[in-house]
Amino acid sequence: MASNPQAALSGLARALIQKKRLSEADAIACSGGDGSANTFLHEIVQRKLLSARDVAQFASETFGYPLLDLSAVNPDFLPSKVIDANLVRKHQVFALAQRTNPNRIVLAVADPSNMRVFDEIRFQTGLQLELVIAEADKLAKVVEQQGTSTQDTLEKLSSSDELGVPDVSLDDAEGDSSSGSDVDDAPIVKFIQKVLIDAINEGASDIHFEPYEKYYRIRVRTDGILHEIAQPPLVLKEKIASRIKVISRLDISEKRVPQDGRTKLVLSKSKSIDFRVSTLPTLHGEKIVMRILDSSSAMLGIEALGYEPEQKEALLDAVSRPYGMVLVTGPTGSGKTVSLYTCLNILNKPGVNISTAEDPAEINLPGINQVNVNERAGLTFASALRAFLRQDPDVIMVGEIRDLETAEISIKAAQTGHLVLSTLHTNDAPTTLERLKNMGVAPFNIASSIILITAQRLARRLCSCKKHVNIPIEALLQAGFRGDELDGSWQPYGPGGCDRCKGSGYKGRVGIYQVMPISEEIAHIIMTGGNSMDIAAQAEREGVSDLRRSGLLKVRQGVTSLEEVLAATNE
Repeated sequence: MASNPQAALSGLARALIQKKRLSEADAIACSGGDGSANTFLHEIVQRKLLSARDVAQFASETFGYPLLDLSAVNPDFLPSKVIDANLVRKHQVFALAQRTNPNRIVLAVADPSNMRVFDEIRFQTGLQLELVIAEADKLAKVVEQQGTSTQDTLEKLSSSDELGVPDVSLDDAEGDSSSGSDVDDAPIVKFIQKVLIDAINEGASDIHFEPYEKYYRIRVRTDGILHEIAQPPLVLKEKIASRIKVISRLDISEKRVPQDGRTKLVLSKSKSIDFRVSTLPTLHGEKIVMRILDSSSAMLGIEALGYEPEQKEALLDAVSRPYGMVLVTGPTGSGKTVSLYTCLNILNKPGVNISTAEDPAEINLPGINQVNVNERAGLTFASALRAFLRQDPDVIMVGEIRDLETAEISIKAAQTGHLVLSTLHTNDAPTTLERLKNMGVAPFNIASSIILITAQRLARRLCSCKKHVNIPIEALLQAGFRGDELDGSWQPYGPGGCDRCKGSGYKGRVGIYQVMPISEEIAHIIMTGGNSMDIAAQAEREGVSDLRRSGLLKVRQGVTSLEEVLAATNE
């Protein structure tokens, strides 16, 4: 897009530019760089450049298709299952009617120029298309109403086996899906598939199945926040737990101790999602948490993670070195694994031998030798590291440095010609060095092996419906802004609320980072017994932004809100 920004624009966008209804700069900004008609139309309306009605009328006049007001359409009488539900949601289209002579469907669309989408629908249905223009916002509402919610699916459990879930499959440890119990539990099987698919479509990270004395609920964590999606009847808790344990290869007869397992949801020949499953005996039954492990998160690229240009440059410089140690720190759920695997993906080349030891391996990356730590069997981080050093590695990734033995072997590897990546649970970059000293690692070894430490947090990213908010100058100063930064050249944003973000005002998350290269001065402070405060002061003199300063920059950029930054960096 850098050489020809208009190349990513749809035919509708280019027509709007030609008719001078929209400037080229606005069209490119609204396209989001992905060429998606849904993104483009949503952004136009949200930025109030044109109304959905204006765009629909323009499309109708320019492309010669009739315009239909969807307010007059009853979704209950629309033909169902003509078009695959995934295509309907993905492309924001739906069938208004199906005609038999000749075989064709009347298709409601917002952008009639997207021929690739129409070819895909023709291929899937085997029918010809008759296009009708509809307003994008009304179209989105009808598409949402056409979809089946998890709770709707749940209500059909006792009355029907046909739950309308997509054609997917789950790993089944028993291997014989025709057994009597599986036939009896077919609604449970499809209901669990529906829950998993809805969670994936929503971008959730975890699914919680929680039994209580008088009710049973299912919650998903999206953008770091848990929210309830269903309350199955309490009598189903044993069947749901048993089914999840079967597909996760766990012992269904053991309900007294925690268990850990994995399963896989196969969406297509080229797409599958792994789940890490954990069971926990509680007073009223087994609580089950399924963590969604999407390998595509490591393929996003470092640009998508939220590093500032100088932070990205420092990190890429560190991981391009032939030896040394790079540490990533932060609390559980702060995105450390994704950051590490993004770096591994950059290093993953035919001429590089990469080995990882994790507990357990969360992201499957072809070309990397991944080992699951199993302390019961004697396979600890330390023993895995010793084995790696006999395997001629170039890059080693250790899931976490938990003890002195693991730390010393990792440092030895970093000093003997290997690049070592690992994580620690500390609040920020300077305290990581003090934590290693407290473990018993000699200051000389710390200073001579570690080349960079990055601390990180995750904050929710503002949706495109964000709005300007008025925050008192006193509050901004108290948050950490300097007086010269409050010059009126920018204004903070807060959450709005739209259908896209389901009224929350936030969509997705962005990383907040402190990237601290180990300079000669910082190494000297370590060697001479300085503490984390001395290291932090030197890092600040060298221009390293702490987590709060990095977060405040995201506020100035309009990426997130001040409330999110304060919550994420409140030490």
